[in-house]
Amino acid sequence: MDPDLLIIVSGYPSSGKTYRSNQLVDFFTSKVNTATDPRINRLSVVRINDQILGLSRDVYREARSEKDARAAEYSAVKRALGRDTIVVADGLNYIKGFRYQLYCEAKAVQTPSCVVHVGTPPEKCKDINSELLADEDQDGGYSTDIFDNLMFRYEEPNGMTRWDSPLFTVPYDDAKPPFEEIWNALIGTEGELKKVKPNQATVMKPATESDYLYELDKTTQEIVNAVVSWQKEHVGEVGGQVAVGNRIIELPTSSVALPQLQRIRRQFISMNRQHNLPKSRIHESFIDYLHSSFG
Repeated sequence: MDPDLLIIVSGYPSSGKTYRSNQLVDFFTSKVNTATDPRINRLSVVRINDQILGLSRDVYREARSEKDARAAEYSAVKRALGRDTIVVADGLNYIKGFRYQLYCEAKAVQTPSCVVHVGTPPEKCKDINSELLADEDQDGGYSTDIFDNLMFRYEEPNGMTRWDSPLFTVPYDDAKPPFEEIWNALIGTEGELKKVKPNQATVMKPATESDYLYELDKTTQEIVNAVVSWQKEHVGEVGGQVAVGNRIIELPTSSVALPQLQRIRRQFISMNRQHNLPKSRIHESFIDYLHSSFG
């Protein structure tokens, strides 16, 4: 297996993600060019972000255009993986479910991945964004309403979850980010390349079970119904545990409305319509996806 890898960069808007991404590209390019292992030496390093994809920052003003922007980034990352490439995904990547989707795509092609969290404080991000907006020579900055909305909706990476790990947090004023540690965690020392084994939930294979889509729809709806029923019986309560089969769904401390559950369900079905999970894994995988979306 070729030593490809995926680095998912995440952080608040105007936190310096592209600056850190460019540093990563320079560092990894240097490591590749000086490697003695021919499997590493043939790698290329690419960076993918909204600007490279020709997307305006205004796409984040409307839900539909934002969804299309995420789809464009996902498609670009998917095309690059598995082609002797180190991919630096320099998007906002602020939604847990989207980072999970990228993680699954990397896992499906046996590609190591990690998350680099640019840990710039919110007030500093606000100052940087204001400076970018005021500077006519700079191509940057989000409109104030978009900036505030993205800050509010940001879902910080959690290194305890498998899709956000290994997690490397880079403070804003860190002059020497842990790039060597990132390299070792993903590539390893030369001659000991990291290998990722795809699990049943991420192996891409054609749909062969005739009733697969029916089971996908039925199982996910049953789980959503179980959550809704529990909430009706516990009106006014937040959090809680819902027993579904042999699994427990841990509800978040904030209320989860039916439209949100259905949106998460549609995302999961869309992600797995072609992946064809074994029917026995749909139940467990959807509960894991719910937890990733709840945080």
